Amino acid sequence: MADDSKKLGLVALTAVVISAMIGGGVFNLPQNMAQSAGAGAIIIAWVITGLGMWFVANTFRILAEARPDATTGIYAYGELGFGNFTGFLMAWGYWICNCFANIGYAVLLMDSLDYFFPGYFTGGNNFNSVIGGSLVIWIIYFIVLAGVKGATSLNTIGTIGKLVPIVLFLLITAFVFKVGFFFTNFWGTETITYLADKPLGSLLSQVKSTMLVTLWVFIGIEGAVVISDRAKDQAEVGKATLLGFLGCLILYTLLSLLPLGHFSQGELSTMAAPSTAAVLGGIVGQWGDWLMNIGVMIAILSSWLVWTIMLAELPFAAAKGKTFPKAFAKVNKNDSPSFSLLISSIIMQITMIVVYFSNNAWNLMLSITGVMVLPCYIVCTAYLWKIAAKNDNYPTNIFASRKNAEITGLLGTIYGLWLVYAAGLNYMLLAAVIYAIGIPFFMRARKEFDPTNPEFNKEEKVFSIVLFILGILGLIYLIMNYKALLG
Repeated sequence: MADDSKKLGLVALTAVVISAMIGGGVFNLPQNMAQSAGAGAIIIAWVITGLGMWFVANTFRILAEARPDATTGIYAYGELGFGNFTGFLMAWGYWICNCFANIGYAVLLMDSLDYFFPGYFTGGNNFNSVIGGSLVIWIIYFIVLAGVKGATSLNTIGTIGKLVPIVLFLLITAFVFKVGFFFTNFWGTETITYLADKPLGSLLSQVKSTMLVTLWVFIGIEGAVVISDRAKDQAEVGKATLLGFLGCLILYTLLSLLPLGHFSQGELSTMAAPSTAAVLGGIVGQWGDWLMNIGVMIAILSSWLVWTIMLAELPFAAAKGKTFPKAFAKVNKNDSPSFSLLISSIIMQITMIVVYFSNNAWNLMLSITGVMVLPCYIVCTAYLWKIAAKNDNYPTNIFASRKNAEITGLLGTIYGLWLVYAAGLNYMLLAAVIYAIGIPFFMRARKEFDPTNPEFNKEEKVFSIVLFILGILGLIYLIMNYKALLG
């Protein structure tokens, strides 16, 4: 446990939430959202996502006050609500998800560097990119190793630095916004050759196509919850989550829609990443390209730092809770979870090498990260619904009534299940492979901490067998379709 001088206040916690969400991906939102959806579908997608993520954010906000003792968030809620094995899977899945998220940042960072050094970092995953991304992995490793408090202070500065170009982008695109142009082919059903617009399919298919993108940019909403063990005041965890959610929702919606007042859906859909640079460059000239590419790099480095903190904290907390193997509980003299951080960095290094073989590394990392985090969100919302449904398990002295909490948990769970449907079976099978790989680590931890009892109870044994079978099916699918998955 960190001493008080190393604990985090509201500003630092809010910066963690915002920085975890606003990574390099938001700088490509105009293209990502317009790729398969018109303006009308994009608006509906943000309404659905805003409502759904509100229930997720509110879940974390309520649980932070209802269970202030659960200072490890996602992992603790899974364990308290559904047992040791579920708690382990939430920690495991969220941990691996974060590792993939960071490699997504690495790809974007190198791709942004290619703007300044054309041909050297093509695609963000060529040989030079793998070397550059690997260097950043280990530089950030040593920064976090020096102490979480110092790393979060550096992140607060980075958060301010990356918001400046985003705000400037919004002001300029708002100034040139043409209402009439925005409503041209509003529903994405027309063929307009000179605008490069073509029919995009049904409204449902358009909305569905954006769901993994909108989920991706909200991953990190639980940032303050994950490191709440280091908060000065547990009440500030919920405040930081709410402030981060509302601020980012507004930014994301404007980033997606304002460019459609100057460029068509067809034009935006083919812009190179980061598309905010192409948009601003098309409006104001080359300095706009420079500004947004620099903004991307600041955003990526800041978010990468935060995600590294978070992915080191969760296995560490799970080991303290006797769910991960003992080795993950090691800390150094700076109170940094050294072993957890080292293993996390090694996993990222391996993944960085794997993306070398992908033709569309960014989309691959985005999709896998999105589906990996879904079970974590669903378990948390289901846990809130569970404790709210039982009157004796829900406190009466917090801001949210039992009924409010019950509705929040139920609707948050429904939203999570909708995202599972939107993600598709293929990526869910890949997620099952990664979750199934964690089973031996859980068994090792149980033998270390409780050697006299079976690793699984009856229900957990059935669940682990089902997960193992799904993992095998996912592995078969991966072998048969690896070329398509790697792009």
